[in-house]
Amino acid sequence: MKIKNISRTLSCFLSGAAIAIAPLSTTAQKCELIKYGDFNNWVTRNIKESHLIGGDTKQVFAVGPTQTIEGDKAYVNQGGSPWATSNVMAKVCGITKTSNAVFPDQRTDKDCCAKLTTRIENCKAIGIINIDVVVAGTLFLGQMFEPIKSTSDPYSKMEMGVPFAKRPKAMVYDYKLFIPADGTRLYSSGFGSKKTLQGSDKAEVFIYLQRRWEDSDGNLYAKRVGTGRELLAKSTGDWVNRHHLEIHYGDISHESYFKPFMGLLSEEKSYCARNSKGKIVPVHEVGWDAPDATPTHLMVMFSSGSGEPYVGTVGTNFWVDNVGLEY
Repeated sequence: MKIKNISRTLSCFLSGAAIAIAPLSTTAQKCELIKYGDFNNWVTRNIKESHLIGGDTKQVFAVGPTQTIEGDKAYVNQGGSPWATSNVMAKVCGITKTSNAVFPDQRTDKDCCAKLTTRIENCKAIGIINIDVVVAGTLFLGQMFEPIKSTSDPYSKMEMGVPFAKRPKAMVYDYKLFIPADGTRLYSSGFGSKKTLQGSDKAEVFIYLQRRWEDSDGNLYAKRVGTGRELLAKSTGDWVNRHHLEIHYGDISHESYFKPFMGLLSEEKSYCARNSKGKIVPVHEVGWDAPDATPTHLMVMFSSGSGEPYVGTVGTNFWVDNVGLEY
């Protein structure tokens, strides 16, 4: 699952608002752009890392209204942006460290996009720590909770999904993908030796619609209303515009197009959300919902990798732009 890619980043150095949409085009199909889904506006954070690991000032980016934030302030989504990324700031044992694998990139003279990259994140303090970790750039609807203070229970460091009650037919987006042609993946967890594995990694995209509810003890549960998920394995060379990821409703486990990676989320891979008591808890996905059910939450994620933790094809670049929902 792509949550693992976020977990990689967290391990390296150690209540969502209702989604806003805007018209994207007026064609036979109505398409609504997810707020900030054109990726023309970014928050730039200038954060000085601890002297112990070099003391450099690093730029960490977030999707939101154009502005610059100076210093190691914990970030919260700005301007009603529903987007979060695997870019984070950590403060562990008094050491401030950043990680950034999602960037703004210039698509044309007047248009920007999001660039997600698989890279090696280094954390070095002479005589204390020297680790290299493979991380994948991940962009999702929800939020991260900063500063990251430990590597334990990484799912609890983020909230996945935003309130949503519509039933779109598809998610539409532009993308470009480059996967290095050497056909290998690198395993590097920061502990032990690095290993080269055969076979290239893939980029991953999903959209899930859930109907969630809460019991009297504050536990969160969900049934899967709608599913769209795909793995992208080939470099495109140029942009693929208005790519459609169809959303299938109800129980799709017996359909001819069903793939195992489209299935329900297992208990150990449950994403987290904030309950009515303000606590971040797992959302237990307990089954498929009726085909005509109305969702309560929308989950969307793009990632430059789809493998196991600390494994990826370094140098993979996944550009994403104009993310919208079609009705």
